[in-house]
Amino acid sequence: HVLLINKPSGMLSQKAKEQDESLVEYLIDYLLDSGKLTKEDLRSFRPSVCNRLDRNTSGLVAAGCSLAGLQKLSAMFKDRSLHKYYLCVVSGSVKEKKRIEGFLKKDEKTNQVTISQKELPDSAPICTEYEPLMETESYTLLKVTLITGRTHQIRAHLASVGHPIIGDYKYGSPEMNMAFKKEYGIKRQLLHAAILKMPKCQPPFDNLSGKIFTAPLPKDFVR
Repeated sequence: HVLLINKPSGMLSQKAKEQDESLVEYLIDYLLDSGKLTKEDLRSFRPSVCNRLDRNTSGLVAAGCSLAGLQKLSAMFKDRSLHKYYLCVVSGSVKEKKRIEGFLKKDEKTNQVTISQKELPDSAPICTEYEPLMETESYTLLKVTLITGRTHQIRAHLASVGHPIIGDYKYGSPEMNMAFKKEYGIKRQLLHAAILKMPKCQPPFDNLSGKIFTAPLPKDFVR
């Protein structure tokens, strides 16, 4: 019913344009090649992902291989009973766990968001929790929990409080990004969907009940 994938950076979760190749196409090819799906099955049901990560964010994506799996996962993401945790490296020294709130407004033309403390027309409330795991004077490894899930929320929200993610060319620091590219070959934001915690599940999903799944960090992140 369910497949969990550790998506590499640089891959789309879903197609943006018809000619794109995304994680969904790899998912369907895998299911066809492994015999878990037939071309006949695709006439009535098309497996898909239930959560999306930005192209240059790596980590766990959950996919429904059956209609029941797709519906169950979608319901978990919608009611937020399935908990997601991210790891990221940010600029600045973060000393304590914190919950931050605000409002996010998306510009559809530029696919960029802005964060404000006051509600604006067409803005949506956001809430993000983070805690430091390791820190230096200049950088911190954070564990982040999304209380709400909006476009670019982690990236833009952390940048708005002075802790942009290293390698984020849309919301980050150009100077920091250039330094990390030169020193470590970092060409994308160091943001990774690391952990999924499943809620209590009834059959036929009871084998997932209470399980915690983790996705190993990519080599560039570890470096």
